[in-house]
Formats: sequence, structure tokens, C-alpha cells
Amino acid sequence: MRRADLNLLIALDVLLAEGNVARAARRLHLSASAMSRTLARLRESTGDPLLVRAGRAMVPTPRALELRELAGPLVEQAEALLKPVAPIDLGTLERTFTVRAGDGFVDNFGAALVARVRGAAPGVMLCFLPKADQDRDALREGRIDLETGIVTASAAPELRVQALFRDRFIGVMRAGHPMAATRMTVRRYARMDHIALARRGSSFGPVDEALQAQGLRRNVAATVGGFSAALALARGSDMIATVPERHTGNLRGEMASFTLPLDVPGMTVSMMWHPRQQADQGHRWLRDCVREVCGAS
Repeated sequence: MRRADLNLLIALDVLLAEGNVARAARRLHLSASAMSRTLARLRESTGDPLLVRAGRAMVPTPRALELRELAGPLVEQAEALLKPVAPIDLGTLERTFTVRAGDGFVDNFGAALVARVRGAAPGVMLCFLPKADQDRDALREGRIDLETGIVTASAAPELRVQALFRDRFIGVMRAGHPMAATRMTVRRYARMDHIALARRGSSFGPVDEALQAQGLRRNVAATVGGFSAALALARGSDMIATVPERHTGNLRGEMASFTLPLDVPGMTVSMMWHPRQQADQGHRWLRDCVREVCGAS
């Protein structure tokens, strides 16, 4: 089946509006002969003469009158479709953005992000989802709009990524801990009771690798699934937790912290989104909000 030449739609609209080949040619910046050839193609496509001579003028056929009512709105819709999108009005924007983030991000940046978003766009709601499900296709399938965290090798290669901040790991213990006033050495650190994060079935991580390089291993007393749980245990016991500094700023409260006595690589917290959202004005504004909040905290 031969596909219709949609380029003829504009010519049809102008021809039927003018009812004259010469005037239509001038509007479309074509020669009269080129416009006549276009009319011939339109007649062939529609199976109707469209314009017929009546004395010295040309008059539309009944089919042409029907098409004249349809062609104009279609051309207007096509032109609107291909125009750049008008700037969004944040004051009237009504939309829900779904953001997947770890507990540390929500606890430390969530309130400021909601305030920043709602202050400019009262009709926008943020829906935070936990990262526990590790659903790798959520961004690709559009079930979430944005994700924050550490980019891993398993991330979909087409995702857009932008770094938000660099974080370092620190040690944390409860206020009044017996070791709070003691200089922390690597051997003392290893001997203490540790709260380790257990993800993907293993609690062995960068801290363990750094200790192993020095022939040491830490004494793990408990494992948890997130930084907030690790801090809660440390706050109520003599165990210590090793957590990212900025990512847990609002969670540590009055707890004592110390610089790790060994070199543990830091982490880069980024935001990720699917390319389909790259040019979306609302999504672009949300990304700007996230950058501003993380940069100011």
C-alpha cells in the first residue's frame, strides 16, 4: 500500500483556501507550473478534481469543501507539534515525579528538596522510593523519573548520569563512647565491634579491602541494610559504624565521629535518568533543583 505524501497537506490547505492556482503558488513561493503539478498530484491522491473551472474562475467540488474544513486544523496541529515547547509555568504545573534514592539521601536532602520544589511549583509532588528492590529496568521503563546513588557497572549503558557530590567515609560512635577521646589507630579500629552494611548478600566492602591490605580484618558484630540502621545501632551501643560523611549529616546528630585511620576510597553520589527525559522541561527543572540542594548542603 502506497503511503500518502504528507507534504501535500500544506499545499492542499493553501489551494482550497485561495481557490486559485496562481495565488496559492505565490503563498507557497512556487511557480505557477509547479503549483499546477502539485494540484495534479492532489487530484490523483484524493481521486477528486478538487477545483474545477467555472467561467474564468475555479470553484471547489463538494469533496474539496469537505477537505477544506479538515485540512486547516490538521496543518495547524502539525505546525504546533513541530514548534519548540513553550516554557513551563511552574506556578500552574501539576505533576508527580518519582525519585528512587537511598535512606541517607532522603534523610539528608529530602526535606530541602521538597521545600525547593514546592516553593516554586506548589502543584508538584515528589514520590520517594527506596533502593532496596534494585529494579534495573525502572528508569528504562519509565516507572521512576530519577535515581540517585552510586553508578555501578550494572547500570543500563544508555542512562544519562551527572555527579552530585563526592563523599568520604568516616567512623561514628555514640556520644560518650569510651573510645571517643582516644586517638584512633588502625589496630584499635579493627578490634572494635563494627556494624557493617550487608548488600547483595555480602558485608565485605571497601573498609575490609583496606584492612586486608594491611593484614588486618575488622570485628563485625552486626550487619544492617542501610546507613540509618547502622547509625541507630551505634547510637545505642558501643559498636561503631563507618558511613559517608555528607550522606549522613542529618542522621548523626550529636554522635561522635572520627577520621578513619586508613585510606578508604570515597564515593561519588550521582543522579541518573533515561534519555527520553533529557529535553523534558519539567524533568530538567527537577534535575536543577536536585543539583542546587546537593550543592548547598
